[in-house]
Amino acid sequence: MSAPPATATFTLPEGFTLHKENSAAILLPAENDAFLNPVQEFNRDLSVACIRAWGELVNAEKERKWRVAAERRAKKAAAGAGSSTATGVAGAEAEGKGEEGESHQAKRPRSESCGYVARVRGPSTSLQFRPQQFVILEALSATGLRSIRYAHEIPHVKYVIANDLSPAAVEAMRRNVELNDFHEKELSAPEGSTEKPKVRPAKVRVNEGDACALMYNHRSERNRVDVVDLDPYGTAAPFIDASVQCVNDGGLLCVTCTDMSVLATTNYPEKCFSNYGGAPVKAEYCHEAALRLVLHTLSTSAARYGRYIQPLLSLSIDFYVRLFVRVFTAPVEVKKLFSQTAVYHVCSGCQSFYEQPLGRVTEHVSAKGNVNLHFKVHTGPPVSERCPECNSVLHVAGPMWSGPIHNKEFVSSVLNHVEANEDKYGTSARMKGMLTVAKEELDTPFYFTPSKIASHFHCVCPSLDETASALLHAGHKVSRSHACAGSLKTSATYADIHDIFRSWVKKHPVRMDRVSENSPTRQLLNKEPKSEANFKRHPASVTPSSKVKLVRYQQNPTPNWGPGARPGGKRKREGDD
Repeated sequence: MSAPPATATFTLPEGFTLHKENSAAILLPAENDAFLNPVQEFNRDLSVACIRAWGELVNAEKERKWRVAAERRAKKAAAGAGSSTATGVAGAEAEGKGEEGESHQAKRPRSESCGYVARVRGPSTSLQFRPQQFVILEALSATGLRSIRYAHEIPHVKYVIANDLSPAAVEAMRRNVELNDFHEKELSAPEGSTEKPKVRPAKVRVNEGDACALMYNHRSERNRVDVVDLDPYGTAAPFIDASVQCVNDGGLLCVTCTDMSVLATTNYPEKCFSNYGGAPVKAEYCHEAALRLVLHTLSTSAARYGRYIQPLLSLSIDFYVRLFVRVFTAPVEVKKLFSQTAVYHVCSGCQSFYEQPLGRVTEHVSAKGNVNLHFKVHTGPPVSERCPECNSVLHVAGPMWSGPIHNKEFVSSVLNHVEANEDKYGTSARMKGMLTVAKEELDTPFYFTPSKIASHFHCVCPSLDETASALLHAGHKVSRSHACAGSLKTSATYADIHDIFRSWVKKHPVRMDRVSENSPTRQLLNKEPKSEANFKRHPASVTPSSKVKLVRYQQNPTPNWGPGARPGGKRKREGDD
């Protein structure tokens, strides 16, 4: 992650400013022709760390498969050598398993599905695993800063394709790529040599064109890329169909959506449905619902082509969501998506939610031990037309992804990498905080805050520790949520949470004369708790994230900072002067 060599003896052109971030340096024009948001440094830092962790994971998988195949070849070679002793050299040559055949195989390094091999010269010729090189495609590059950082900071990158539709953005990218010395370059031949000068291929390949057209051109299996990064100004919905087709099997898809006014509110439900195929949630856990709506879009888009997704890390950050998912091809796994999708009935009063899965899976084990999966529609509805807790009206949200939104092993590997390289990321403190919380999150959907529940009861709010302890004493699991400060995720239902607050109200009475007869609060308070809650501190209420000083929000990079404006200038149509 060294500084770009081109900046050492560099004269700043007039009308430009030099912007440095980590290992990259770019030139920004005075006009807003190419969009750059400085506060998105956290997004870029996180993306670099996640792609590095994914690359290590992929190479570890390939090396493991390659070693199994190498052991199998060695056993066959040994068996062939033994048989050649008995049947003679001619038989061994015919079988291709003798010593000569073995050395012949060693002279031909080959690329297999389980990894790459390289010949090691020495007294005993052998093969060693060579890590795979990756191709990254950034569909909407703007200034090219993200692509340049990928080329600088991620090992085993073959090249990065940086694309944009705007001619001004493409011009800025070419300028910045050359500044960082990642352009195609003719290398001068040694003095006195008669050889032709060699051409060094570009590490960042700039492309001007439509993002979807570019990705559709890479959807054939031989042309697919390993990582696709979508970071648009607004929704990523128009690019998702192309992206799930052009990424390699086991490849990584990185998606950003900044249209939180559509995803996390009910102001534009029709727009949310047209973009993401589901209705949004109006509740305090709307930001997690936004993540699940985007995952639903990714999973259903991939399923049309016999592919399925594995969410690695899904984060709600500031004004956007950022998701990292792996894409695999397996029609059998695609069938399981039916049971990982649900509709939720959300109470308009107390915000209780009731899950209605679309499908269910049953397993049947045959007499021979074979497991057969049967997919069936789910029964329903899970609740009547009014909320059983407060008798308020229910609203429908979804369908959306109901499975896990993080892979804990992957999150741990990213966290370990960040902790070992804190000085290499400008936002490492915030990355550690977010990843620590994400690592411990329960796989159950949605979170709650004690203050919001207390407002429904019109009572004094118990502390976060008291609420978590009461849930733990009652036998439920508890964790924090990255999406909201002071929030909890739990395996308990809202009915169980309300019971705990009814016990709290017994010790901290509510003035009933201030509660309307027909209000949801009256309905909540009229019920008696099924058991008495224990608010004494539980040892497990202090989670690992509680011990870390979390940095949840990025500090403003400049005074009076705010959301950036859309880049100016219009793209000329073909034939225009």
